[in-house]
Amino acid sequence: MKGRMKIPPTKSALLGLRRQLRFLQQGHSMLERKRELLNRLVRERLDRYRRLHSEVRAVLEQAYRWLAIAQMRMGSQVIRHAALGAGSALRVSILPRSSAGIEYPAASAEEIALQPVGLMGTDASFDQARSGLAKTAVLLVRLGEAETALWRLMAEQRRTQRRVNALRYNIIPRYRSTIRFIESMLEEDERTTLFQIKRLRESARRT
Repeated sequence: MKGRMKIPPTKSALLGLRRQLRFLQQGHSMLERKRELLNRLVRERLDRYRRLHSEVRAVLEQAYRWLAIAQMRMGSQVIRHAALGAGSALRVSILPRSSAGIEYPAASAEEIALQPVGLMGTDASFDQARSGLAKTAVLLVRLGEAETALWRLMAEQRRTQRRVNALRYNIIPRYRSTIRFIESMLEEDERTTLFQIKRLRESARRT
């Protein structure tokens, strides 16, 4: 038969193949459940990524609008000097996290209250730009986490799909084909043996 394994057609081999086939079928069922879970998680992560991407774009556009206003009112040189005196506006923490057995870095960020830069001639638009850029940075941290998790989940989704396909279309059919072949050979041997016994009995009656 096409696709069968090269295994001697014995009763012990048949019993071993049946046990292995049951194990493979259980593994296939578990992988199917994992694949469905990963599909759901990928859809959820993709929706979250798209929402964050749109939110980042909107907040960034607003921050650049205020920055453009600040440049018109203060001038680029004053803004550069003011930026040098500005403290950190963000606090970031990164911890390991896992979902469906896939690890990825979980990043969180929070804004730090804006501190005065201590320069004369600054404008309120400069603080608006600083605040908007800080909000953008917080969202970018979340976006980076969402993107990293999404890519890792998608990679595992592809690996799981390949394993499911290999079991469904290659490995399990080969086991089934081999089992059918051995069963047919054993049945043929049994019929041959029964026929020989019948012939021996008939010969014994004649004598």
